[in-house]
Amino acid sequence: MAIREVLRMGSPVLAQVARPVERFGTPELARLVADMQDTMAHEDGAGLAAPQIGESVRVVIFGVTSNPRYPDAEEVPFTVLVNPAITFLGDEVEEGWEGCLSVPGLRGVVARRTRIRYTGFDERGAPVDRLAEGFHARVVQHECDHLDGILYPMRMTDMSRFGFTDVLFPGEDPGRDD
Repeated sequence: MAIREVLRMGSPVLAQVARPVERFGTPELARLVADMQDTMAHEDGAGLAAPQIGESVRVVIFGVTSNPRYPDAEEVPFTVLVNPAITFLGDEVEEGWEGCLSVPGLRGVVARRTRIRYTGFDERGAPVDRLAEGFHARVVQHECDHLDGILYPMRMTDMSRFGFTDVLFPGEDPGRDD
């Protein structure tokens, strides 16, 4: 449908708790999801949350097949997730580098749960219920944080492991983050 502008850290919409979607299968929701897909593909992102394009509703999309920015990442199935809920499965946490389209040019180390169950609905209202681990679990947690006004730097515990992508990872495109 359309590539939308990705809001950057500091935008008030990114700091809000997004409201739940109340009606499924509407043209408005279909248009939003299509715009999110176009925008995520244009930015080579692993995921995108509706607040990142200025829509304060509880919708995220994510998916990674072969992405030059994540050459070693396991595949993550493309998913539209509306009104998501996450359940942590166990206490195991893993640190990993994260970036964000709303925090361009920067990366930081964030500890995330390694195994989760996520539930919600697709854009038509069909239930979604999946288990995820590793990179898949990290992507889901990162995107769902956006729905609660949380950007990954707020999850960081060691700011010495936060910096510009081109300094930390020479040769990577510093303008493209997940």
